Amino acid sequence: MFEKSFITNAINRSAENPLDRRRFLRAAGLTGVSVGAMALLPQAAFAHEGDSVQGEDDHGSDNNGPSDAAILNFALNLEYLEAEFYLRAVTGMGLADNMTGGQGHHGDVLGGRAVSFATGKLRKIAEEIAADEKAHVAFLREALGGAAVARPSIDLRDSFTAAAVAAGLITAGETFDVYANETNFLLGAFIFEDVGVTAYKGAAPLIDSKVYLEAAAGILAVEAYHAATIRSSLYALGLDAPTTNISDLRDSVDGPTDLDQGIVVDGNANIVPTDSNGIVFSRSAAQVLNIVYLTAEETTSGGFFPDGVNGEINTSGHNHEQ
Repeated sequence: MFEKSFITNAINRSAENPLDRRRFLRAAGLTGVSVGAMALLPQAAFAHEGDSVQGEDDHGSDNNGPSDAAILNFALNLEYLEAEFYLRAVTGMGLADNMTGGQGHHGDVLGGRAVSFATGKLRKIAEEIAADEKAHVAFLREALGGAAVARPSIDLRDSFTAAAVAAGLITAGETFDVYANETNFLLGAFIFEDVGVTAYKGAAPLIDSKVYLEAAAGILAVEAYHAATIRSSLYALGLDAPTTNISDLRDSVDGPTDLDQGIVVDGNANIVPTDSNGIVFSRSAAQVLNIVYLTAEETTSGGFFPDGVNGEINTSGHNHEQ
């Protein structure tokens, strides 16, 4: 059995700074867990990047990947984006101020308003997804405690127009208002949901703690439900052409491999994009950032995050280097 000092060190390495680590365990359901139970965590509980996260020390770690906290903070940036998108669509308002503070740059949200849903069932679906995304933000913030990053600047206006122009949905000089109607709203949601699924899938092998891996798997499952619902709604409306364009756009910026799939492939419904083994594909953090930054180049900002994301994982990858 590992000594208590090892457990303490493992917990101390679990966040990007030393603030309020108890929250990290409480939100993960570990309040009151004994030292003996905590000893079941793997010895290499929290891996590190080549350069240690500020406030951490390596304690002899041989791992060179990002820490679990860095991965969760990367996910939190994406959850901020999704929560703000959906909440504004169904309520006209975003996250409360007490859910947006934290480490790093605290930014504002540009754009976003309530959608005039013509279909009652679609409104109910959007409301459910908005509630889930808000809950994801709350969970990750509670899990990370004082190490949680702040909501960065988010662009829900010009970014959608840029994406629509790049995907060929509109021509340069036109505006794509994602909140103007149900169709635009669904196309906007399509951009996010598939990316979220592949991001969590890609992060799974990098998470050392089984507790956090289970939580991430649970969020991945919810995002997959969301993605399938959005894809099914688009398919029912016969919107395979614009979704194919969006899929091609994502492929054009996230690297040379043709991973992405639209809602129709070879004339057949493709609600669940998978490989030949029926398994969803993965994206690296750099590939995910290529998409949300709307660029094939290596950069630290752009697109939906005009000032970049907060945390250690913040740089997209060059198209030809992935």
